[in-house]
Amino acid sequence: MEHVGAAVIGAGVIGLACARLLARRGIETLILERNESFGHETSSRNSEVIHAGLYYPGGSLKAALCVAGRRQLYDFCRSHAVNHRRCGKLIVATASADEERLAALHRQGEANGIDDLRWLSAAEAHALEPELACTAALLSPSTGIVDSHGLMLALLGDAERAGAVLARRSPLRGGLIEAAGIVLECGGDESLRLRSALVINAAGLWATDVAASLAGFPAAALPATHHAKGNYYALTSRAPFSRLIYPLPEPGGLGIHLTLDLAGQARFGPDVEWLPDPLPGVPLGNFDYGVRDGRADAFATEIRRYWPRLPTTALQPAHAGIRPKLAGAGEPAADFLIQGPAQHGVPGLVNLFGIESPGLTACLAIADRVVSELQVD
Repeated sequence: MEHVGAAVIGAGVIGLACARLLARRGIETLILERNESFGHETSSRNSEVIHAGLYYPGGSLKAALCVAGRRQLYDFCRSHAVNHRRCGKLIVATASADEERLAALHRQGEANGIDDLRWLSAAEAHALEPELACTAALLSPSTGIVDSHGLMLALLGDAERAGAVLARRSPLRGGLIEAAGIVLECGGDESLRLRSALVINAAGLWATDVAASLAGFPAAALPATHHAKGNYYALTSRAPFSRLIYPLPEPGGLGIHLTLDLAGQARFGPDVEWLPDPLPGVPLGNFDYGVRDGRADAFATEIRRYWPRLPTTALQPAHAGIRPKLAGAGEPAADFLIQGPAQHGVPGLVNLFGIESPGLTACLAIADRVVSELQVD
């Protein structure tokens, strides 16, 4: 049997950030990834936005880790030459009746420690973005965009330079919690059985399945599993906006917003398409990431609330992502769940459940929190 100081399950942006930090602390670290390479799932199927942190309730992990992680992420991108841009965004009210909700977001953002938010009248917003229709807007200058693949490549590079190893095509088959550590059974091209003193479950969409596969893990500590698909459409022409444009949040998401990639091309989304909940005890199958036909009209209706001049037939299907949720349809949004030994009673194990947006922004701060939970010096 092989022995390792730490095993990180999942090579998305969170797993890579955790592995980097552990390896830099001198801990022999192995990253187990079931896919051909890193970041194949949630980490590469999102809006690539660096969030400021205004959407999340005060005192929540999402608020604290987003605000701290955003600062860390900008510093990391600068020091590691990761392509990014602090382009800013406008959150808009498209009817006067929505302005109180926008004002509540303003107050929440300031309470979360964001000190650069600015309330704009319709005329002020129009002066910044002439194609924009709104009755008022909130300007967030510290919002940005990042090359998520470049970010993950830089995190992996740091981890590998510190001695971490990425094991591709190495799905977890199960495990056993023992007094001497956690034994993991890995499949793939070459089966592997190893004992690790520390295990970080950063499996994203599969995190609940991973925890459930560890014999000896308390079933009562497994959270309910929900998933929401988010579809994206691309704009066939260049967008007339220089900033990101967001409507007010909707249940389950932030509304169909306009984001820009680093080449200036626009995409819209994600929407919220709730997927059927998995049956208790039945492992998840693979997800369908195709954008189904017939959604463009609904997208166009929402987009025209803030961009009335969206050209007809200007939208084409782009991609889709799946968000791991700890709350289902019609329920209040849930916080991140960073579940350590104090919560589940298993020494050396941290589970990361429900790490959706703003997980990309918060990745470095989440890694700090994980290491703190493990009480690693």
